[in-house]
Amino acid sequence: MYQSLNWLENICQDLEIGPIKSLTMETQNEEYEGFSFQLDNRSFRSRLAKLTPTKKGYFVVFWEKDAAGKNQPYTYADSPEKIIVSVLDGTKKGQFVFPKDILLQKGILSGENSKGKMGIRIYPTWETDLNQTAQRTQKWQQNYFVDLTHTSQFEVMREYYLE
Repeated sequence: MYQSLNWLENICQDLEIGPIKSLTMETQNEEYEGFSFQLDNRSFRSRLAKLTPTKKGYFVVFWEKDAAGKNQPYTYADSPEKIIVSVLDGTKKGQFVFPKDILLQKGILSGENSKGKMGIRIYPTWETDLNQTAQRTQKWQQNYFVDLTHTSQFEVMREYYLE
């Protein structure tokens, strides 16, 4: 089982929400532990971010295969309500819970006025000494991030998942 799925199930159990339903593993994004699911009548997609050795932050993909088998960015129309990106890096751990409206606004999902992106860098609040571009990205991303490294802010997670 994916470590990010196991962690998500533990969070849901601690929050006494769930169970996770309609779990679908996304084999094309297995390297990023891709899966989609339903929770409390809301739809989600989940990914595990990967640490990159030469750049600050973490990388995560936002693509799927089209009918012809070609990679394409996620579309706004077909995306679930929220995309969760888990960061599990040794003792550091946290989750980004991005509403799809924000991802469209930031040009990450494809839509009428956005071609979308196949992947993005994410910057948890523990990432420091970032360049200007990374700092701007971290600033908007931090509104959707909960650092669970030292505390169990599970009540905050309830709001992020279910609001």
